[in-house]
Amino acid sequence: MKIDLFYELAVPEHQGRSEAQVYHETLDELSLADQLGFHGAWMVEHHFMREYSHSSAPEIFLAAASQRTSKLRLGHAVVVLPYNHIVRVAERVAALDILSNGRLELGVGRGFSPKEYQLFGSQMADSRQHMKEGLQILRQAGGPAFSHTDKLYQFENLDILPKPIQRPHPPLWTAAVSPATFQWAAQEGIGVLSGPFKPWFMIKQDLRAYKKSWQQQHGQGPLQAGQNNGFAMTIGCLCLEDAAEARRLAEGFTWYYQRLLDQTRPVLAQLRESYEYYHRLGFLEPLLRRGLNLRILESMGMVVVGDPETCRKKLSRYARAGVDRLILAVGAGMVPSAVTRRSMQLLAEEVIPFLNQPETR
Repeated sequence: MKIDLFYELAVPEHQGRSEAQVYHETLDELSLADQLGFHGAWMVEHHFMREYSHSSAPEIFLAAASQRTSKLRLGHAVVVLPYNHIVRVAERVAALDILSNGRLELGVGRGFSPKEYQLFGSQMADSRQHMKEGLQILRQAGGPAFSHTDKLYQFENLDILPKPIQRPHPPLWTAAVSPATFQWAAQEGIGVLSGPFKPWFMIKQDLRAYKKSWQQQHGQGPLQAGQNNGFAMTIGCLCLEDAAEARRLAEGFTWYYQRLLDQTRPVLAQLRESYEYYHRLGFLEPLLRRGLNLRILESMGMVVVGDPETCRKKLSRYARAGVDRLILAVGAGMVPSAVTRRSMQLLAEEVIPFLNQPETR
């Protein structure tokens, strides 16, 4: 199981950090992650979400990060295709892949915010078509000139420049929330990015469905060129030598997840019917009724907090279940950067080596 980092560039007012400070401290953290041997780091694309996420131009941030790191994989999670012209996406993807010497990982998604759709002049009803055509074009952009004619995009003999280093293209992922999206991703031969607002008991079900659908569609043979069968999950994490200190500081996670759920609660409510067993038991009610605290988040498997021994024990269950990529929001932007760096150091030295041992599974 590979361990990555997750960033939304949160700028909570009560933390007293400026946007500029958050940006530069995050770059410092990615430089440290590169030195410590973390596998990768992911940056979201969000708009108009004051305090919760100021990451509206992740491709620029990732370009800067590419010059501060040498081994760290750099993930864009995700490019919201209905908000962006797909040819411009392909151009930026290739430029980032070149600047990072072939370290880019590309996540794509449909988005969920009516405000963003309205402002960027896109229709939610076209979101699936954006995904369909977008993937078709991204898969061909690294090759010779090609033509495309469909509902959203029409062009003839277009040679998209520059070309990515990774061939036929950087690894493709999609943000996956509904059960149908996990099955669609398997059919398309791309990886899935799950979380961070879905509880573990729902994601376990998604994981089984994705793996089953992949096997039905592609069998158990080696991956074909351009395929990615990775299953990634995002959770909040804080690991410190003193478990009591970790729990005290991680109380700030409640602020982070409360605002995350404020954005996504309507989506989660719609999902209840797709997870009928859990709906009947009322497992989702704490998330839907705005009654969050650290213990609820832990019981839902959405955060892992504690000393290294506790983190080893709790994180290993995701590896045993078959999660390929665990993406950790270390501190979730709710603690000072110095604390985040301490946590990263402990994770790299005392937790990740344990998770990489065969017996962990």
